[in-house]
Amino acid sequence: MLQKLFATGNDLTLTVVRLVLGILFFAHGAQLTLGWFGGYGYTASMHFFTHEFPAWLAFLAIMTQFLGGIGLILGLLSRIAVIGIAIDMLVAIFTVHIHVGFFMNWYGMQKGEGYEYHLLVLALCLLIFVKGSGAASLDRVIYKERA
Repeated sequence: MLQKLFATGNDLTLTVVRLVLGILFFAHGAQLTLGWFGGYGYTASMHFFTHEFPAWLAFLAIMTQFLGGIGLILGLLSRIAVIGIAIDMLVAIFTVHIHVGFFMNWYGMQKGEGYEYHLLVLALCLLIFVKGSGAASLDRVIYKERA
């Protein structure tokens, strides 16, 4: 079972995909938890999310982005990280973005953002879930040691 969790090839393309997704989610998670990059920090983020969700779900959403991003950057438990991120994106699509439509609000003509970004993230999550973390990942190191 653990072998399947860590199994990954020596693929540099997967590494690039994983790192880009990890950096994106670390940045968003750092906004929510630490107030970095123009974010509001943990308390304000919890206050915002708990208007729509129970506190435990708000906490999970915030930590999924922050810790999932770190996990992807390190390539550690990447399959678990992308499951959390994919769920986070599905919840965002169906609770916030679906009523706006498909497209992002590039020109400020809509009342909110569409869900095209979220679909792209879901596709990248699927790739990492199926193929693994790729080269230069802690998952690969663990997989090689256990093989």
